Amino acid sequence: PLPPLAEQQKIAEILDAADSLRQKDQQLIDHYTTLSQSMFLEMFGDPVTNQHGFEKGTIRELLSTAKYGTSAKADDSGKYPYLRMNNITYEGEMDFFSLKYINIDENDKEKYLVKKGDVLFNRTNSKELVGKTGLYNEDEAMIIAGYLIRLRVSEQANPYYLWGYLNSKHGKLTLAHMCKSIVGMANINAQELQNIKILLPPILLQEHFAKKNQAIEAQKKQAKASLEKSNDLFNSLLQRAFNGELNS
Repeated sequence: PLPPLAEQQKIAEILDAADSLRQKDQQLIDHYTTLSQSMFLEMFGDPVTNQHGFEKGTIRELLSTAKYGTSAKADDSGKYPYLRMNNITYEGEMDFFSLKYINIDENDKEKYLVKKGDVLFNRTNSKELVGKTGLYNEDEAMIIAGYLIRLRVSEQANPYYLWGYLNSKHGKLTLAHMCKSIVGMANINAQELQNIKILLPPILLQEHFAKKNQAIEAQKKQAKASLEKSNDLFNSLLQRAFNGELNS
């Protein structure tokens, strides 16, 4: 349909307003991501200068276990959701939009099962994406693929602190400098990961950081729900516009 110019302009104004709404929702989500990173630096300081005088150690000292996932083939159906490297975003979030599934021997389940509070590290990917790190906060039982390492912290650490460090600017820079490239893919193995030097702040401070992050996540979840609605609204208006239905 080709409505009169005045009507076209009115349609454009409606679509612009809807697009502005979804852009604001996305900006709010980006703000919460930046806020979490800023809060890490504010609470723990620069790992290089260590202005708070925290004890120094390695990631190994924060862990109870570090386990690789299974190399079993993924499928479109199966008993357990199968977490792969695409299920972790560069910003450190878990993305369950595109899940595969797997059947696994019950005797092997505990080797590859993820639990709430596990930190998941993407050990093999392109050089730009290797080292993506997510924090699993779901109650559902899922299995991890071999390109991931499951990091389970000890009682002396909070998983949010380890996750926060590996997603910080210093953490990402450290990972970028240490990864090895082989035929277009980069890799950081479990031993290399555990040898990374890290500050060891008091557990109470780590737990305080975790609580603040959980509050940010709650706000971010609301912003994502709002973005989904504003995207649906924009797409609906766009469809109506091209069908000649957006004339009032």
